[in-house]
Amino acid sequence: MLSQSTRSRLQSPHVWAFTTYFAEGFPYTIIRIISSVFFRDIGVSLQAIGLTSLYGIPWVLKFLWGPHIDEYGTKRTWMLLMQGSLVVIMGLMALLVPVPWGIRVIAITLLVGSFIAATHDMAIDGYYMEALDEKGQAKFVGYRVMAYRIAMMTGTGVIVTIGATMSWQMAYICSATMLALLFVYHIALLPRVEIYKSSYTELIKQFLTFRLLVASALLAGALILFFKVAIPYWNTQIVPSAPMLGKIKFSGWVAIGLLTGLVLLGLFKSKIKEMMLRDKSSFYAQAFMAFMDRERIGVALAFIILMRTGESMLASMVSPFIVDLGIKVHYGWISGGVGLPFSIVGAMAGGWLISRNGLRNTIWPFLLAQNFTNLIYMVLAFHLQPFVAINTGAACPTPIGIQNIFLVASVHAFDQFAGGLGTSVLITYLMRTCLDEFKAAHFAIGSGLMNISGVLAGAGSGFLAAWLGYGTFFGVSFLASLPGMALIFLIPFLDEKA
Repeated sequence: MLSQSTRSRLQSPHVWAFTTYFAEGFPYTIIRIISSVFFRDIGVSLQAIGLTSLYGIPWVLKFLWGPHIDEYGTKRTWMLLMQGSLVVIMGLMALLVPVPWGIRVIAITLLVGSFIAATHDMAIDGYYMEALDEKGQAKFVGYRVMAYRIAMMTGTGVIVTIGATMSWQMAYICSATMLALLFVYHIALLPRVEIYKSSYTELIKQFLTFRLLVASALLAGALILFFKVAIPYWNTQIVPSAPMLGKIKFSGWVAIGLLTGLVLLGLFKSKIKEMMLRDKSSFYAQAFMAFMDRERIGVALAFIILMRTGESMLASMVSPFIVDLGIKVHYGWISGGVGLPFSIVGAMAGGWLISRNGLRNTIWPFLLAQNFTNLIYMVLAFHLQPFVAINTGAACPTPIGIQNIFLVASVHAFDQFAGGLGTSVLITYLMRTCLDEFKAAHFAIGSGLMNISGVLAGAGSGFLAAWLGYGTFFGVSFLASLPGMALIFLIPFLDEKA
């Protein structure tokens, strides 16, 4: 048995804020990132691997079932149910790897796992906001980001290395074991901080209604029609005439659909509100309308979408820039050995400073630092343009010199540090937009929207960089960040709730 002092230390937010967000980032990395490496390593075609973008859909659409996490049971219970399910899924994948027919089942299992993992994320985010007040939420933002990034590094570094050098079966066994240990800790020691709401049996009854079964059948038919008719037409008729559209993955179009839906909701808010709230007992409708029916919410949504536009454009072209410089062999240590630690320090410092000085006093300098990086990269790109011209596509790149490599690493370090500050601002702001009774649902809406600028930037950045050159492109990316920064002076929710 643990002593009271040991139990108290293990139940501190310094511990569980790390373990829960490691447990959030690790399945995401296994499903969204490592899956493509695994499939390619075992010989799956690039066309089929492209379909792994479908695994991103639940993270965009998770707001659809977010209200259920707020209404039924507790977020701690949701978290544990999803976490245990993810352990089972990773164990199942380990069993299926050596089986000849196992690849298709693994692909389907990962799709199911993506919905479970997205639900797991919402439960963790909701639990975090339930367990801590607003000052505590800001204080431990750095722990969240640090744990998430370490989880990603563990996945892309340790798990991929085990899979590539030993076996993928062993890699998934290690993944399941690692998550199972966290699961056991969370069952035993994760603090119980919430009030139990409606019973899970009520949720099950909702899913067994005739209306929902009919809606599910219609949705299934629509999806079959979409994949069999609409997508082939899109790929053969539309994309060839507009190649940039082909850069947007399916999950990206879902995100754009979400944005369009929210714009329409804002334009026709009164009519939609009246229609959605006809059923006074509908927690689901109340959650959405409570989010949208607030003063200046349109400005808040615009800020959430636009605040990372410049950063997303920059991030999408940094790796190609380093490759075209002719220093791709240095990318690993620059990214992992320099970038990752500085991003963690930035996030930790950002969370601490926000908790100490308030979001209103830190949001402007933090976002200015985040976007000022684009100008630094612009200067760097113009300075090293001769090497880009010589080394792009070269089989044997011309060395750029130790001083220039150090310069690239220094700029990348500042970029990641400033990005950590920006991330702490965004997470804190998203939490401020959440009403107490709808924490999971509202955070899910905000976190889904914040990825839209990244989707659009990823689609257009390659064309712009090829047309303008890296230096000019990085300057344009800074200009793209200005609308988001200008909205700082207009947005609500900057102050802590009384």
